[in-house]
Amino acid sequence: MTTADLAERRRQMMRLPAAEHTLRPWRIHELTRDFRVEDVWALPTPGGPSDFPRLVALLATADPSHGSSRAARALWTTRWKLGELLGWDGPDAGPGSRVRTLRDRLPADLRDGPSGPSHHALPFVSLYLTEDEWAAEIANRTMHGVLHVSWVADRSGGYRGQMAVLVKPNGLLGVGYMAAIRPFRYLVVYPAMGRQIERRWRADNR
Repeated sequence: MTTADLAERRRQMMRLPAAEHTLRPWRIHELTRDFRVEDVWALPTPGGPSDFPRLVALLATADPSHGSSRAARALWTTRWKLGELLGWDGPDAGPGSRVRTLRDRLPADLRDGPSGPSHHALPFVSLYLTEDEWAAEIANRTMHGVLHVSWVADRSGGYRGQMAVLVKPNGLLGVGYMAAIRPFRYLVVYPAMGRQIERRWRADNR
């Protein structure tokens, strides 16, 4: 693979094998033994060893429902409308209500450390923040999920962001819901998210 090929790959959001998450010594493994790895992605955020806080800030302020993709915006609007109509996203369905928050599982050092930023657009609740990991949870009537963002060395000598999505479906409703949205995530949501992240990351570097 040429240097140009490596540079282009670093500008793309690529799906990775689950082992790229499970075989790394992340602290999140201590909390999510009863969750499954739904997705792992390499983020188009090439940088240096100290750039992880910038990535966390970017993702915490991202709003995928207001990106440039009309299809992605339509999907997000439809999802929130369905959640409202079917009562999926009420306050009694979130972490600490329908399910126990994963903060109850945090070891002392993570519990006493920084939890990380609040997400501005999506109902994620931060769990912990370290020098190379940020984890946040979400829960509704369909599932209990975790967004795990990390900062990893790549093969070109630099660093990049990596994102893993871990889920614990809520019964048959959750299993069916996750299966139904899977093709839309891969064909519409994640490509649009990758373009939005890449544009903002490059803009911040100017």
